[in-house]
Amino acid sequence: MKLRNTLAAVAGSVGATALANRLLASRAEQFTPFLDGDHGTYRWRGFDVAYTELGDPEDDDIILFHGINAASSNHEFAGVAQELAEQYHVIAPDLPGFGQSDRPPLMYSESLYTTFVTDVLEEFGDEPLVVASGLSGSYVAKAAQTVAVDELLLACPTDTTMGDRQVWLRGLARSPILGQGLFNLMVSNRGLEYFQSDHGYYNMEQYTDDVKQYEWLSAHQPGARFAPASFVSGFLDPDEDLGDMLSTVDVPVTLFWGRNSDLLPLSRGRQLAKEVDAGFVVFDRAKLLPHTEHPEQFVETLTQERHVTQ
Repeated sequence: MKLRNTLAAVAGSVGATALANRLLASRAEQFTPFLDGDHGTYRWRGFDVAYTELGDPEDDDIILFHGINAASSNHEFAGVAQELAEQYHVIAPDLPGFGQSDRPPLMYSESLYTTFVTDVLEEFGDEPLVVASGLSGSYVAKAAQTVAVDELLLACPTDTTMGDRQVWLRGLARSPILGQGLFNLMVSNRGLEYFQSDHGYYNMEQYTDDVKQYEWLSAHQPGARFAPASFVSGFLDPDEDLGDMLSTVDVPVTLFWGRNSDLLPLSRGRQLAKEVDAGFVVFDRAKLLPHTEHPEQFVETLTQERHVTQ
């Protein structure tokens, strides 16, 4: 009897989770790009990759690569893209598996994203300035070893996120009922707010309702869990050390860091900057997204090339 009751409870829980997943999926209508500009599609190795283009194509190129989390997209640069477009030709793609780009059920990997970044730099840039945040900073560092770029501007870059690679965790996170249910909890309104307050933003007033709604819609599109499944299980971390990669890049490197970042503490940024002889700019009252929390300061620092070591 106890076994029968246990099995019935499990079956009921699975059924309830499946129903909740379907209800949430039905609420996630199609959504339009958050970033203003000309919206295009880049056909890359079977993916339709979305990107936003701003500014005069005759100006110097600057390519913006957003970081990686459960609700990532180029909306991360909404506060800086228009200002940068006054001086640069701006290209801001959505990484495969995120935002407006295709999200097929692939085993996403670091090598896929490094190859994507490399190909985008070759396709869209003429020795561009490159801005990247978080884990994308390591993909850019690796790509810059073989592609000509003018300068790297990296916001809280990292080569380590979730620890060692865990096949079982990736399988669980990809599963159609339990994995989808766990992902839906992660990207619920409460889950998004928790992540951003804990890691992303120092001042949660910067995390507006419009941004939260866009992230919710993005994270509830079909296939949205597959790339994050590889992220949380460690499969998007590079094998190479970020410091080693940046040390071999023969262009100026500037690191932007939030003074209040605890996930990637300021001491880590200082050490990395010293190790690779990079410029180092500290933003007060900021965590992992200094360019999002302080867009005017970020643009001013970038455009005036004020690479201050603090």
